[in-house]
Amino acid sequence: MRIVVTGGLGFIGSHTVVELYNQGFEVVIIDNLSNSSIDVLEGIEKITGEKPVFVQLDLRDKTSVAGFFKQYTDVAGVIHFAASKAVGESVENPLLYYENNIGALVYLLQELQQKEQSCFIFSSSCTVYGQAEKMPITESASVQPAMSPYGNTKRIGEEIIRDVAKVSGIKAVLLRYFNPIGAHATAEIGELPVGVPQNLVPFITQTAIGLRNELSVYGDDYPTADGTCVRDYIHVVDLAKAHVVAMKRLLEDKNLEKVETFNVGTGTGSSVLEVIQAFEKVSGKPLPYKIVGRREGDIVEAYANTDRANAVLGWKAEATLEEALGSAWKWEQKIRNKS
Repeated sequence: MRIVVTGGLGFIGSHTVVELYNQGFEVVIIDNLSNSSIDVLEGIEKITGEKPVFVQLDLRDKTSVAGFFKQYTDVAGVIHFAASKAVGESVENPLLYYENNIGALVYLLQELQQKEQSCFIFSSSCTVYGQAEKMPITESASVQPAMSPYGNTKRIGEEIIRDVAKVSGIKAVLLRYFNPIGAHATAEIGELPVGVPQNLVPFITQTAIGLRNELSVYGDDYPTADGTCVRDYIHVVDLAKAHVVAMKRLLEDKNLEKVETFNVGTGTGSSVLEVIQAFEKVSGKPLPYKIVGRREGDIVEAYANTDRANAVLGWKAEATLEEALGSAWKWEQKIRNKS
């Protein structure tokens, strides 16, 4: 069966492509290379022994999207990762985020709704919960007004999918991720941010390797145990496996509703300082950091209740925080030695 993975050369996308191959699927990758590298194809091939079909395409171009589906008529399902994802950047440049994250989604769904049936996995986010009133967060927690344009694109995206599913043969799973980190155990693929990292762990590994002078910790006056923000950090390979399980569920008609929603996390919250300490432990390197002011758009804490994904999908995160950080450090060392 052929699965299309949009943003398939990105961090989560590339790991999901590997897991799809591990489960016997054929893959076509769509990516515009705006936040990824063509070299990732080589990493995927080294791990799987398979070279995916790669189509360089910007999903904001409606004509190109239509042309793609005219060429590839045997697509069994789409896993949609292609989106801009930095909270801070979205606050500074909201229109970029609305064009890229909403426009691309609409063009994809316009093609899929022409099919008798299609399976769609949407890369959503725990940002749709905003600052949830209760921890851990369940799927029944209310969707809050977004605290950033990025978060808003995920909320709107979910609504668009629900509306389209009602009037078409599209069935979908919305996966609300918490915080993906780490890299493949082979260190052939991993997180490769363009420019200054917006996420904590690549900033940590780049600081440890000497690329950055020190790590900025945004605020130590939050109402948490140590004053720093708390997040649920999930190993990217565990997250990738959740996509494959979700796609199989749709392909095998096991879904109970046209659109199903699952939290994908570990169920454990870790503060920024706890992540720093865990990294120092696995790497054996002290990490220089300084406390700076809070960052606009950041919430205090978010970690998942994963009971629904565990029971209904039969999926569970397996890697520990230290294992995930260890893999991220191995990946950082490899890419710096290569360059």
